[in-house]
Amino acid sequence: MARIAVIGAGMGAMAAAARLAVAGHRVAVYERGATYGGALRRHERDGFAFDTGPGLLYLPAVYRDLFLKTGREPLESCVELSQVDPASRHVFADGTTVSLPNASRAGVLAALDETLGDGAGERWSALVGRAREAWDATRRPLLEEPLWQDWRVLGRDPYPAVRRRGLFGRGKGPTTATLAEIARRELADPRLVALLESHALAYGFDPRSAPASAAVLPYMEQTFGSWYPRGGMRALAEAVHERCLARKVEFTFGAEVTRILEKDGRAAGVELADGRAAEAEFVVAGIDPVRLPGLMSGREPWGPDDVRPGPGPGDRATARLTVCLALRGGRPEDAVHRTVVHAGDREAELTAVFGDGPGLRAPCARPTLTVLRPDDPTTRPDDGHEAVTLSATVAPPGPADRHDEEALERYADRMTEIAEAAVPGLRERVLWREVLPPTDEELVPGPALAGQDGRFLRPGNRTRIPGLYAVGGWSHPGGGPAHAGMSGAIVAGLIVNGDDWHGSE
Repeated sequence: MARIAVIGAGMGAMAAAARLAVAGHRVAVYERGATYGGALRRHERDGFAFDTGPGLLYLPAVYRDLFLKTGREPLESCVELSQVDPASRHVFADGTTVSLPNASRAGVLAALDETLGDGAGERWSALVGRAREAWDATRRPLLEEPLWQDWRVLGRDPYPAVRRRGLFGRGKGPTTATLAEIARRELADPRLVALLESHALAYGFDPRSAPASAAVLPYMEQTFGSWYPRGGMRALAEAVHERCLARKVEFTFGAEVTRILEKDGRAAGVELADGRAAEAEFVVAGIDPVRLPGLMSGREPWGPDDVRPGPGPGDRATARLTVCLALRGGRPEDAVHRTVVHAGDREAELTAVFGDGPGLRAPCARPTLTVLRPDDPTTRPDDGHEAVTLSATVAPPGPADRHDEEALERYADRMTEIAEAAVPGLRERVLWREVLPPTDEELVPGPALAGQDGRFLRPGNRTRIPGLYAVGGWSHPGGGPAHAGMSGAIVAGLIVNGDDWHGSE
């Protein structure tokens, strides 16, 4: 039995902690904040509750596997999961509206044909079919296995639109095709282009630079479905935390790690801000890997030939601006859980989010807006009220943005106006509104993607420092609840089975 210190209590860190504890190790988690769950947060006021991070779960099999491997109670015994149907409703810039059924390729094809015209559904289905080839080629190396030492082969885009031979079976050398390029070439209809690109934007990717393999994002949603836990996504974090406690994982909150201890060249524990030291045979860092050298007196955890953390062409984090609306009047029976109201000017939005310099200094007039209206009694004080969450992807906040309340309120006014397309009569129903500005702690990391010479990969989970591992959204295989859970599984596999472990069979 080894002592293991885990830095941070995000979803990836807790997933690793639970798996390591059930393997017989003594696991202690040190979280500088007051709670667990990372981005899975819930804002509560006056009987209303709002998810302020991811609003839906994709790839629920990741957490089903976690609960299966760490105890007798399956996930559904701990969290009430239901499929959201329709999966989403889309309101395009020209006013066209389409509802897409959950996990039904044929249903999506029919809905797009009926709304956008004959052939639209087939073009979309053909693109999603090619995305499946990319998914099949990269699922194991990108999601289920430690990052390959020869990670540069993942710099070749597996999306098959560009014919070639090689590792992924279609050519020679990397392709430079971007998601925006295949959207224009293969979809043509600007509404289909907006549908595809909105998936990238939701994960913080600029479709003009994201590799074509980003088409796996709508493929995952359409194939494995969109799931909602009763009590919101926070309920999933609570269930994982409870599973950790049941497996005797120790949590200390308000405990900031200021140094990773070393002995004989390997990680040997952590030192806390209050001067306490906790010795350990392994250290699992569930934090942005950029911070690791500062915790190790400047020692670099990755070599010059490794995927390294830090900003780059494929690693510009975005943030999320959230507006919580408490509404008078009950939720209509025909209300849709998630509606995406698309931007009126694509280029203006992408420039505002991904242009040079941080902040909300020049937001676009009509950003792509996600409107969440869960049919969940836990989100409202009674059936005579409704909780609605609005969110928009924005640039990371600059120092001035955090204090510019007037600018944030104006932007929230704009978002509330746009949301009328999803909730008619919305503004007349508002009981109160609360604006949750983006913070540095809530920057959105996207999942790892193949292509573009590896610029969209995340640093590997095993480092060059023996005993030190990286876990969570900023490490392989990237961000999002499902990917964080897979990161935890990989780290646990490496520690339990040794660094020569190549992934589950």
